[in-house]
Amino acid sequence: MSNPWYISEAELLLRLVISVVLGGIVGFERERKNRAAGLRTHVLVCLGSCLLMLLSMYGFAAFAREFNVRLDPARLAAQVITGIGFLGAGTILFTGRSIVGLTTAASLWVVMAIGLATGAGFYLAAAATTAMSFLVLWGLSLFQKRFIRHPVEYEITVIMEGEEGSGDRLRAVLKEEGVRLTGLVVEDRGTDERGIREVLVRLRVRLSSVDRLMPLTERLRRVEGAKRVSAN
Repeated sequence: MSNPWYISEAELLLRLVISVVLGGIVGFERERKNRAAGLRTHVLVCLGSCLLMLLSMYGFAAFAREFNVRLDPARLAAQVITGIGFLGAGTILFTGRSIVGLTTAASLWVVMAIGLATGAGFYLAAAATTAMSFLVLWGLSLFQKRFIRHPVEYEITVIMEGEEGSGDRLRAVLKEEGVRLTGLVVEDRGTDERGIREVLVRLRVRLSSVDRLMPLTERLRRVEGAKRVSAN
């Protein structure tokens, strides 16, 4: 019967190399999309997880037969699962309109699991998870872009001559374009150098895609009395 606490140097190196390859596959997809955690980050997470799994399983083999010593191969792995949270949290950003980075944080978590599985010798499960992760990140991204449209909110700022009815003209344009208005703020800017009263209008609108933002701003710029239009 082979010693469960022993691993050859060749097998140890093989598992580390496999973790680099599998982590790199997932990291490559994130690197292509210029995410905060790219190729190198994913490779290092997978490699480090693999090493800690190997350490947890085989690093204390010399004490396995000592009196009153019980080894727990899952102890370090559990700490890795807990510790990956700080790295994933660093990739999540709140922009004010939406939260970005959740997918990258999830990919780091999966890569960590792939590393642990590789370190434990579960090559088939690790390889299958890598393939599925790549398909989810790449394939479903294409599917979402083609078939799923999430409305996005933008703030459009319009400086207009403060004559009566200017706000009605802006609302009429939004209605014609089929744009949903979710917020409206009007500020008096006083008079310009010609003595004409100005108002600043902040429109919060919901668009089906970013492609509609530029045509909408151009349409608002042509409204009578509009002096400057910007969007963010």
